[in-house]
Amino acid sequence: MKKSLILLFSVFFLSVYLVACQATEEEDVVADDAEEEVHTDEDQEAPEVVEIEGVAHHYHTGDAIELTAVFDEETEYDDWHWYTREGADDEWEVVSGMDTEVFTGEATIDGLEIKAVLYDNDHEAYAQSAPVTVVIDDHHGDDEASKQIYDGYFEDDQIEDRELSDWHGDWQSVYPYLLSGDLDEVFEHKAEEGDMTAEEYKDYYTVGYETDVERIVIEDDVFTFYRDGEEASGAYEYDGYEILTYERGNRGVRFIFTLVDGSEDMPQYIQFSDHNIFPVDSHHFHLYWGDDREELLEEVTHWPTYYPSELDADGLVRDMLAH
Repeated sequence: MKKSLILLFSVFFLSVYLVACQATEEEDVVADDAEEEVHTDEDQEAPEVVEIEGVAHHYHTGDAIELTAVFDEETEYDDWHWYTREGADDEWEVVSGMDTEVFTGEATIDGLEIKAVLYDNDHEAYAQSAPVTVVIDDHHGDDEASKQIYDGYFEDDQIEDRELSDWHGDWQSVYPYLLSGDLDEVFEHKAEEGDMTAEEYKDYYTVGYETDVERIVIEDDVFTFYRDGEEASGAYEYDGYEILTYERGNRGVRFIFTLVDGSEDMPQYIQFSDHNIFPVDSHHFHLYWGDDREELLEEVTHWPTYYPSELDADGLVRDMLAH
């Protein structure tokens, strides 16, 4: 009888123990699911007080993306999570393995949105950033036909007239960056693949880039040139294009604009060359200006070059190395 009672009580306590263990495991699973749910919720309820640094003006396909979440307030929290989505209609998805204030990735999706969220010790969103957008622009495109056009090989019937809006914006000369040595890396890279030394490339581009017009703003039909703190403006109208053939056999197209009103300090003609031959937003260009239309067409060694004013030295170098 005693043995039966002992066996009965043993079975009872074992059953209670197993039920308790199962309940604990279920609670742990629920807790884990709850934590995961918090970290993947697209509607994070937290103030947008985090800044994201390191976003480039634009990327080329395959470029490295390196971002840093900056939160100026003192806090003990360090549980960062990064989220991405491909469009405003998509849900935010947590990026696996990104649990610090640093984000790294590769530029493969144009328009990809990225944001950072800082969590407290209860796994609640404490602070977050506004989304930043990855803009991918390969300029001449990835397909072989686009690359051929960029290199100056195309048919006449591929050329189309362009409007000045293709070059609207605030532009800076790259000449000061050359003089300061910021572009030396670019010339060294060219020397590795080309037929001149880095110093010879620098000399070649020094002649090409030289200009005293450090900034140009183009809005509507008006150009504004900036020289030594002084500015001059003029209104221009489209005057067609000309096709040029270079010594090595490739070709280029000059899109020409003529002064119709404005300062006497502005040139009569301005000619664009940006490796494009039909309407498309330009991301850098070579510019020729003067008062003799035909004489300008013969100029092939001096081509002041302009990039968006918002680019810093690192951005310029990155963009040039991509070509």
